[in-house]
Amino acid sequence: MTQKTINLAKMQSASRSLEGRIVRTPLLDLVSNKILDVLPKDTSVKMKLEVFQHAGSFKARGVTLALDKLTEVERKRGVVTFSGGNHALAVSWGTRRESVSTKICMPRAADPYKIEGCRSQGAEVLLFDDNFEAFDAMNEISVSENRKILPPFDSESMILGSSTCGLEIINSFPKLDVAIIPVGGGGLIAGIAAAIKSINPHAVIYGVEPIGADSMSRSFEQSKPVQLENIDTIADSLGAPMTMQYSFNIAKEFVDAIVRIEDSEIINAMQLMRQKLNLAIEPACAVSLAGLIGPLNKMVVGKSVAVIACGSNISPKRYEELLPI
Repeated sequence: MTQKTINLAKMQSASRSLEGRIVRTPLLDLVSNKILDVLPKDTSVKMKLEVFQHAGSFKARGVTLALDKLTEVERKRGVVTFSGGNHALAVSWGTRRESVSTKICMPRAADPYKIEGCRSQGAEVLLFDDNFEAFDAMNEISVSENRKILPPFDSESMILGSSTCGLEIINSFPKLDVAIIPVGGGGLIAGIAAAIKSINPHAVIYGVEPIGADSMSRSFEQSKPVQLENIDTIADSLGAPMTMQYSFNIAKEFVDAIVRIEDSEIINAMQLMRQKLNLAIEPACAVSLAGLIGPLNKMVVGKSVAVIACGSNISPKRYEELLPI
């Protein structure tokens, strides 16, 4: 089923359609940087810097593709989505460029920087007690106002968007053995894994997920999408309340394993990225590196590895709360 839906031809077509509209972000060689001393022995590691993407994350790729698919009627009626932050920012960025009315359902606990970032782009932001209420509100508004839902991860557009990032990685790093990808709802890892394995089927794909938002790990264990009872992680961009069938099917086909990490490991990786790479980034952005130097350390010795710095969006206040200077 997934091979008919997500195939190399579609991914390459998506990549061509995005040329000149998204940033072809750099792939940073970590071995030549000061971060070398914490990497697994004899390992070549490159970091895909989606922190420099439009709207501050990889989400701009899929959102651009999703907006391309809107009919004129759908554009006039407007769109609605749910997000803890990065998807919301990308939708707000994209719809402002195309003058499409937008409603964003967000949890109250979202970083005020992300909330105000959406409002500054002209989106109407609606706040709810948690991710579960925000997700339900998105569906209710879609029905009551006849707005088109732009899903944060469970759609062909979002997964094809992520796949274009994967194609950039494998085309620039053809000798790649392993890719380590952060996991929220699953759209990023599904797209990147499908792209890399379509070109190099021998590559190994690992997902890294916060223990407090481990819906994909549980879904892999139960071989079906699951919904969490609660979410408890500093990585708000990875706080999807559930996995969903479409993205889960693709992830299950192409991803080799998912590992869990503690929030303390994320903070440690954030500190490393600040100290060694001079990057002040959001928690989700450090998850790949945390997995590399943590639970996956011994599994990638001697390999050529790609990690993803997926997003940069965090307020100075929130950053200082997590990492006091």
